[in-house]
Amino acid sequence: MINLKNTNIVLTGATGGIGNSILEKLVKAEANVLATGTNEEKLNAIKQKHQSVKIKKFDISEHKEIENFINEVSHQMENKIDVLINNAGVTNDNLSIRMKEEEWKRVIDINLTSTFLLSKNVIKKMLKNKKGKIINITSVVGHTGNIGQANYTASKAGLVAMSKSFALEYGKKNINVNCVSPGFITTEMTNKIDENYKETLKSKIPMDRFGDPKDVANTVIFLCSNLSDYITGETIHVNGGMYFSWQNY
Repeated sequence: MINLKNTNIVLTGATGGIGNSILEKLVKAEANVLATGTNEEKLNAIKQKHQSVKIKKFDISEHKEIENFINEVSHQMENKIDVLINNAGVTNDNLSIRMKEEEWKRVIDINLTSTFLLSKNVIKKMLKNKKGKIINITSVVGHTGNIGQANYTASKAGLVAMSKSFALEYGKKNINVNCVSPGFITTEMTNKIDENYKETLKSKIPMDRFGDPKDVANTVIFLCSNLSDYITGETIHVNGGMYFSWQNY
């Protein structure tokens, strides 16, 4: 079992299905975790369940506040952020010809620009500590495209390219930047999808099942650990073969 004792980790989007599963795995691995989100009720529930977890309500769409947020978080963690997990994200689906500019901008601003600003400001801290890891949660549709999600797919594809650029820029500084790309994972968000469409998706997954948030969390924990020290600029696909399958259609 991977142990992350004395590892300071910041997790955004901790209240969602995948985020909460990552949090549970981090706690089991004995990491020092600061979890963020916008749902105060869910954040309080996390605090009640896990006394050791630091909680901070923060909306990553507030771009002007991100630098201060990272400074405050760094101070809370004794000026040492070992790992940043950028998990927070949104969708705002519509066919491209009907998609309003506001719908496009909202998803790009939160999923891509906010992640850039969070990473940029954390990297400054990591450079002082001479090491660090950044893990960005992307999506299979960032590689395949998806109907009605031009904004979301663009934001997730952008994360992959951005992560590769960060990896090239800061690899010599002992900072690893990688992506985890989930396929169809059963969460509250995916539960809203039409059942017929779910069955169509399932038929394209070689493992013949949808993923569990724990499948993603296990990969994230690996990337947080020293077992992944020689991995950077990579995307690990967690999709039951879905991406491979789609490439052959």
